[in-house]
Amino acid sequence: MKFKLEHTEAGSKARAGTLETDHGIVETPVFMPVGTLGNVKALTNRDLKEAKAKIILGNTYHLNNRPGMELMKTAGGLHRFMNYHGNILTDSGGFQVFSLASLTKIKDEGVHFQSHLDGVKFFFTPESVIDIQRIIGSDIMMVLDECSHYPVDRKQAARAVERTTHWAKRSIDHFRKTKPLYGHGQTVFAIAQGSVYHDLRKESCRQLSDLDFEGYAIGGVSVGEPPELIPEIAGICAENLPVNKPRYLMGVGTPADILNCISAGVDMFDCVMPTRNARNGTVFTRTGKIILKGAKVKSDFTPIDEKCGCYTCRNYSKAYIRHLFNAGEKLAGQLATIHNIYFYIWLTRESRKAIINGKFEKFRKTIVQHY
Repeated sequence: MKFKLEHTEAGSKARAGTLETDHGIVETPVFMPVGTLGNVKALTNRDLKEAKAKIILGNTYHLNNRPGMELMKTAGGLHRFMNYHGNILTDSGGFQVFSLASLTKIKDEGVHFQSHLDGVKFFFTPESVIDIQRIIGSDIMMVLDECSHYPVDRKQAARAVERTTHWAKRSIDHFRKTKPLYGHGQTVFAIAQGSVYHDLRKESCRQLSDLDFEGYAIGGVSVGEPPELIPEIAGICAENLPVNKPRYLMGVGTPADILNCISAGVDMFDCVMPTRNARNGTVFTRTGKIILKGAKVKSDFTPIDEKCGCYTCRNYSKAYIRHLFNAGEKLAGQLATIHNIYFYIWLTRESRKAIINGKFEKFRKTIVQHY
């Protein structure tokens, strides 16, 4: 992987760059649609191409559960299995340690999981997580980490930082001893932790920077803390991570969150919000959210966003999509998802243009005022 920082806007820490792997160039800032099980919910690869998605996410824990690594290896990796030719990043399963806490047991050696599907028990170590992601064949792999809950006391957060660094070292050492399976290169990112404690965040970033990963993620954000802390924590981490490496904020968030964290120096984002909210009838636009199930749009025959170029906005009205939702038609969620993913990718793409032209802060304020 190669990362080139191209421009930083004067007056903010917003940055524009390019990330290049064997599956193509990704311009940053970038939003990465979440495809947990090898599919961005309700979308086809054709929809992703039209939305100009250059990179999507899969999840190591969930893909290991199903379809399993035996079938994944037989298929030749996730790119071939889902017939997707862009970049893929895979989360390590560390977030599932947090979200499925009742089914996990953490030790220094690794994490004991009990499958949420069938109760089967398995053990993730930093090394096995790298091996699984080798089989998946993702372009960017994430290390196994420990994500703290919020609120969490400082002692527990410090322990999570210590364990995360220990696991990161084991991960990078193992990564350097193994090779890709499918003929394309792979890289691995570390994940900074520390909850809301500034000194722990700085120390986590320092320790991980010393291990010289090719990229760094900011984890443990948007796990229940007040929204105003999201750009604050992201900014502290960005200030303490290498300037010449990509910075990825995991699981964030609203359009305002993304813009505010771009301003803090973050390059890469993912979140289930655009797909999950779409399936529940909420869409995002440059002038705020719209509830498509609401009575306000019953007779509104205009597109979701008249300036949007997505397939949904070019062909359907809010009134029609509302009718589909109320009739229980699955097409409703699909059309809303097409729009939301297109919008999120547009948002980061326009942010990049604004950074290069020295107009990002103006662009950010224009959007954020509606959220």
